[in-house]
Amino acid sequence: MRSKNEEYFRLIEDYINDYKDKNGSTPTVREIESGIGLSKATVSRYLSYMRDNGMIDYAGHRNITTKEGRKTRDESVKVPVLGSVSCGVPKYAEENIEEYVRLPVALFGRGQFFILRANGDSMIDADIYDGDLVLIRQQNYADEGQIVVALMEDEATLKRYYPEPENHRVRLHPENVMLDDIYVDDCIIQGVAVKVIKDLA
Repeated sequence: MRSKNEEYFRLIEDYINDYKDKNGSTPTVREIESGIGLSKATVSRYLSYMRDNGMIDYAGHRNITTKEGRKTRDESVKVPVLGSVSCGVPKYAEENIEEYVRLPVALFGRGQFFILRANGDSMIDADIYDGDLVLIRQQNYADEGQIVVALMEDEATLKRYYPEPENHRVRLHPENVMLDDIYVDDCIIQGVAVKVIKDLA
């Protein structure tokens, strides 16, 4: 590129960032061309220059990462939103993922997480209501008294975890005074609840 127009760099980068914020993906070259009023050839040349000079990561089509995008990626964790958990949960599998969201590390920390939608009223005394989103740290162990996603055969449930090794069983406690404890010989811990994400009334 013989000469560079600094304003074009800013226009392209701003358009990509705004488009990503609104649509969840980055624009195509044609969409950038239409959005900022430059020719497709000019946009292509500038994107290539910006990639070659480390200003963006660009792998073609809708795969452009700006400096702002890199910063967001580095300061957040990508978390899958799964289906609902009876409060069962679908097994942690790609086909059960509804969408992905990014959560800021400053608020939620780092780790392997997934989000479940609470279903039912068995955890209302823990302030987890039907429809709430529950952030789960993926792990296969838990301390006594933690709220866990427990898998029993093919059903998963969100309950407070109390192992009773002396009785060779596990007590799963619903946080609802109207419901009885569940006793199982064993269960698989899929994760521990760390936060509830909800709308304020």
